[in-house]
Order: sequence, then C-alpha cells, then structure tokens
Amino acid sequence: MTYSRRSVLAAGATGSLALTAGCLDFVLGNGPLKFDSDRAAPTDGALEETGYQKQEVREEKLERTVELPGGVERDVSASIWASAYTKKVEYAGQKREGAAFAAVSVPGMEVAGKSVNPIDDMSNKELLDRFMSQIESEQGAIEDIEHEESFPLGVLGDERTVDTFIGKSELEGQTIDIEIKLTSFDHDGDLLVLIGLYPKMLTEESANAEVLMESVQHPYEG
Repeated sequence: MTYSRRSVLAAGATGSLALTAGCLDFVLGNGPLKFDSDRAAPTDGALEETGYQKQEVREEKLERTVELPGGVERDVSASIWASAYTKKVEYAGQKREGAAFAAVSVPGMEVAGKSVNPIDDMSNKELLDRFMSQIESEQGAIEDIEHEESFPLGVLGDERTVDTFIGKSELEGQTIDIEIKLTSFDHDGDLLVLIGLYPKMLTEESANAEVLMESVQHPYEG
C-alpha cells in the first residue's frame, strides 16, 4: 500500500489506521514500506521567459533493503521525480543544446526513527556528482569540477543557499568552462535538488538559471 504525506495528513483517523496497518505489514515482513514524492518543476512562464524546452519528465522507483533494530531486514520502495529541460545556445556560429536545467524530488524516508534516504546529509558537491546524469547536453563529460562561490536565493518562500561550480568540457575540439548552479533543501517532506548548467561565457544563462530556480513549484501545479 502506498502512502503520501499529503494523504496521511488529510485523512484523519481513518488514514491513521490505514497507515498503522501498512507499517504493521512492513514490520512483519508482509510487504515493502513505500514512500512517494511530489514533482518539482519550474513554471511554464519561467520556461518561456528563459527559452528552455522540456526534455524529459520521469518518475523512477528506488528499492532498497534496510536493517531494523534487532537486525531484521525489510524492503523499502520510493518514487523519485526528475524533470529535465534544455536550451539551444549559440557558440562558434552554431546553435546547439548547450544549457540545461533539472529539478529532482526525493521523498523523505524514515523507518523506526532512522533516515534511509540514500542522499540524506550529502553536501551539494556530493549531490552534484550523484545527479549530473540527470542532465544531458552536447558538451559531453564535465570534469575537474570545483566550487566557486555560494549565494542566497529565494525559492519556495524561503532563502536557499545556491552553490556555483566551474568545470571543464570539450566542444568543437576546444576546452571551455561550464558553470553549474545547484541548490538542495527540504520542502514539504521531500528533498529537492535543482541544477542549472551552461557555458560560463554565456552570462545571460546564469541569470536564467536563477529565474528557473525561483519559479519552481512543489508540488508542481502545471
């Protein structure tokens, strides 16, 4: 049985009984405990303003086995949302998909008072290494990524810390600098990871990445 935080909070006594039954099945080994996340995504208006196009939206399932007190192992299943967007930019007289943005939502996962979220407590640099595969562009591999600066940005009603990283990539036989902006924070029971990347020389895209971050809705209402 799948339970979202919204349904549990809204269901009252009946929902509490259903949740108790589900947890009992989990503890007894009769089924996995399931966690659902809500999709996070920038608004259509922000995408139109910045010129980004939807590349892919997908919901993935994460399954893992956790150990409860007493050494008992049980299965946990979670749904993770990933929304990716790209933009064609001009470089060396040609237009190509050179800028990208992604929003990832991972449910908070706690069993017997212990977090079983595989990315819980990761730094933004560790999250960047983990989630770079969510963004694809024509730059190819981005290497030698280093932290450059941090700054505050208002996202979803609060001030969030955004980290800026600089990496190296190859394009048309030349090495270019790629700038990456990343922020991660908890919101309504989910961990959100927002990432924007683009050639550093394209200063307009730096501002566009911030526009997309500021516009993000969670749960997405589009």
